[in-house]
Amino acid sequence: MDIRNFFFKYRSYTPIPLGIMIVYFARPNSLHLSLGVLLLFVGEAIRIWAVSYAGGITRTRNVGAPKICSSGPYAFVRNPLYVGNMMMYLGVVFIAGAANVYLMAATTIAFFLIQYSLIISLEEETLRGLFEKNYKEYEKNVPAIFPRLSPWKNSDNRKPQKIFKTIKTEKRTIQNVVFILVLILFRTNFI
Repeated sequence: MDIRNFFFKYRSYTPIPLGIMIVYFARPNSLHLSLGVLLLFVGEAIRIWAVSYAGGITRTRNVGAPKICSSGPYAFVRNPLYVGNMMMYLGVVFIAGAANVYLMAATTIAFFLIQYSLIISLEEETLRGLFEKNYKEYEKNVPAIFPRLSPWKNSDNRKPQKIFKTIKTEKRTIQNVVFILVLILFRTNFI
């Protein structure tokens, strides 16, 4: 089995050990709380924006897409969901705190950069095969992780779906964030 397939298929579960580590070492302090909350909300806002354009297809366990989405946040960065995830996890790290919160933040960034580089490699290989020159043009104009400053002008003029439909699609992510925050609260107040 291609390790990239494993990380893609189980991308919702592979961060669980990282989440356990964040909760275990949690030592919240007010110094990092505001930064954490900001990162968490910005990350989730990016995810909601991305899901509003790509739709529920982003929840699939199969690599591929019916078409290239290159509007909305996808005109700035090819993987806005992954950018949003990294920001959210960093937010949780700063909310949780730790004896060495910066080491925990560096560990979190390293974990996601490794995981997402493997997943992106697989996804883009598949999308190049499906959409050939159209995807290559998209790759050439829009960066994978670090966003452009201005949107790429292209022919994808899709509109975002309604916010309630987007929130419904995003419900599981929001539930997971609330769950880990409750664990952090429980860990720091009762254990």
